[in-house]
Amino acid sequence: MSRRSPVLEPSQQRLLVEQALPVEARLDAELARRCLEPPRRGGLRVLQLNLGRLCNMRCHHCHVDAGPDQGSTQMGEVVVEQCMAAIARLRPEVVDLTGGAPELHSHFRRLVSGARAQGCHVIDRCNLTVLLLPALVDLASFLAENQVEIVASLPDPEAEATDAQRGEGTWAGSIEALRRLNALGYGQGDPQRVLTLMSNPAGTRLQQITPCDQKRWQQQLLEAHGVRFDRLIGLNNMPIARFLDQLRSDGHVNCYFKLLHGAFNPGALAGLMCRDTLSVAPDGRLHDCDFNQMLDLPLESAPGEEPTIETVVADQIEGSAIRWGNHCYGCTAGQGSSCSGATAAA
Repeated sequence: MSRRSPVLEPSQQRLLVEQALPVEARLDAELARRCLEPPRRGGLRVLQLNLGRLCNMRCHHCHVDAGPDQGSTQMGEVVVEQCMAAIARLRPEVVDLTGGAPELHSHFRRLVSGARAQGCHVIDRCNLTVLLLPALVDLASFLAENQVEIVASLPDPEAEATDAQRGEGTWAGSIEALRRLNALGYGQGDPQRVLTLMSNPAGTRLQQITPCDQKRWQQQLLEAHGVRFDRLIGLNNMPIARFLDQLRSDGHVNCYFKLLHGAFNPGALAGLMCRDTLSVAPDGRLHDCDFNQMLDLPLESAPGEEPTIETVVADQIEGSAIRWGNHCYGCTAGQGSSCSGATAAA
């Protein structure tokens, strides 16, 4: 895929997002108008580690601007060590490995093994095609042996829509990767080898995944390609980085934010991932979510007391305020949207 223009710097993105709606329509004003208290953090459940933006793909909707040219963004060994210590100190229920393609990080397997040794459930956010790289030929087996849940990107159960969003040939590679995972026990209903598919809608549509959609996808992929999966979840396209740049180039920034604002769902607030997730950047800084990380919005903290993954303790974050912005409409529109899928009932 060719890029139309350089992605804006985080400060420029924040300004564009802030100005996309009038003051009276911004999220803090919307919450006040509805007499809703801004949600605060609860106890830590998920420690999400962004290992860097290096990826073997470059997708249209990517909110982290990942690609093959992002090798310099990888998490350093010192921060990896700090993450290992934090897993033992914070004892999260889930360690969620993301990127980029997290599997391309040289310490990926070490982090998986270390988290599993601490009794954590591990999630690998996988683009599927990375499993076909010759250098990673045994990776799928490693994931199966360590009972890692795979959350795999697949925009659509059709080749044309998938390749349009993620690049020509992605569909064929994804199906081959799914077959390999099925052969290792993934997608067969085994709770120790869960295969979840995550779909992003095309363009400026909101994601709407129902149980009927999951059944349709399962039937279609099984009958046409002989592959199975356990669960289907959806994620709204977040107006950050590459997708925001696409909206800007098309002149659709304000229209998309008006769509998100008009679809605001108070019922989505309770399940927001920022309430129980801590997002760790490659440099060790902490954020409420991966989206705030991309906008360079670190955790709320007193001046000079910004915690990092090296120093943070559970008491510092539980009950603390969450940093909000207009981009948060992406997680509170329609069914709601998070790394775990919808946050409200369909």
